[in-house]
Amino acid sequence: MAFQIKIHQIRAFVEVARQGSIRGASRVLQLSQPALTKAIKELEEGMAAQLFMRRSKGVTLTECGESFFQHASLVLEELRTAQEEIQQRLGRHAGQISIGMGASVSHSLMPPVIARFRQQHPLVKVRIMEGQLVSMIGELRQGELDFTINTYYRGAYDHELAFEKLFEKRFAVFCRIGHPAQAARSIDDLLRYSWTMPTPRGSYYKQLEEMFAHRAQAPDIGVVCETFSSCISLVAQSDFLSILPEELGTRALISHRLAMIPVAEALPTAAYYLIQRRDAQQTPVAATLINLFRRQSRTLLRPDSLIVKTR
Repeated sequence: MAFQIKIHQIRAFVEVARQGSIRGASRVLQLSQPALTKAIKELEEGMAAQLFMRRSKGVTLTECGESFFQHASLVLEELRTAQEEIQQRLGRHAGQISIGMGASVSHSLMPPVIARFRQQHPLVKVRIMEGQLVSMIGELRQGELDFTINTYYRGAYDHELAFEKLFEKRFAVFCRIGHPAQAARSIDDLLRYSWTMPTPRGSYYKQLEEMFAHRAQAPDIGVVCETFSSCISLVAQSDFLSILPEELGTRALISHRLAMIPVAEALPTAAYYLIQRRDAQQTPVAATLINLFRRQSRTLLRPDSLIVKTR
């Protein structure tokens, strides 16, 4: 008879993996260390596989453990989602939604949507993660993020994620107010200056990187910022140039510090997508939040852009 994995063993395994130690998992789960050790031992013996490497300062996952973790964490999230969905269908609109946002989205599209959602569902907790899609893939795969709204660069994740185009944004070259390059009219006029960009991993900035690669001369990106806010601060407070969302030129909190340089070259627009797992089953309140984002996105649509879905 095949070994039957028990839910308490999955919970023990996942939390030990996340905390990196039995002691840490014991605190989170409020279970004794011997009980957790027993659950892990039974799981490893039943599967006939070593899932953890024991070290002097905790544990790390083996190759088998890494593989099992991907499935086990998703199982727990699916159970949580199922439980919340039943409660919500019974009219008990509580629970938690975890979403990811590109930095530009979190500064523009997100605030009115979340405010409206909280008015409608005050008992639902919303967790928001900010960053590029590549930093969210793990949590999307494991069900820890319900969905994200982000830019996407074709390729690596087409087979496992579903993409729904929501809107496009224009981007422009920016400098600080009073920068010597403020009157420039071509990217070629800007090559002698220092440039900074957000990291190009799998996003709109990857598209820019490829565009510059086909030019005879391209800006020297000497500083790569892991966060969008760091990039904006560097441009606003130094002589660095960058390519940022055009809307920054009209945003009250920052427009008095940034100037848009009207270069002749056409920059690509950035397409933003609603991204979720292909097999994701959203709870009723998560579906409500998605629809609020869809409606708000229509106010940002360029006339020549289309909403498309790929599944």
